[in-house]
Amino acid sequence: METVFTETAPAAIGPYSQAKTAGSFVFTSGQIAIDPAAGKIVATDIVGQTEQVCKNVGEVLKAAGSSYDKVIKTVCFLNDINDFAAFNEVYAKYFTGKPARSCVEVAALPAGALVEVEVVAEK
Repeated sequence: METVFTETAPAAIGPYSQAKTAGSFVFTSGQIAIDPAAGKIVATDIVGQTEQVCKNVGEVLKAAGSSYDKVIKTVCFLNDINDFAAFNEVYAKYFTGKPARSCVEVAALPAGALVEVEVVAEK
């Protein structure tokens, strides 16, 4: 098992890693819309935050030796399920292989985020 870290994605904001690899699998922690250059969430709407989340996921996957097309499963958390359609518009641009997915509304996300995504992928 290996720990994955890249400076091109936000550092963990708690006692966890950006991702772990085990055998040929990559398990990412949930990514929120923190802009790694700014060190905080910059986008204020679901479209902008989903773009940043997907970019962050992509950077973690790349650091782990994987990519979007190797994603098997995603788990998506929305602060407001009414953002589902707008979220899907952005998500579909990145996850073109249509991995298995769960998507739920939650009461709150860290740092006031509107969306969080975690993935399981092959290396």
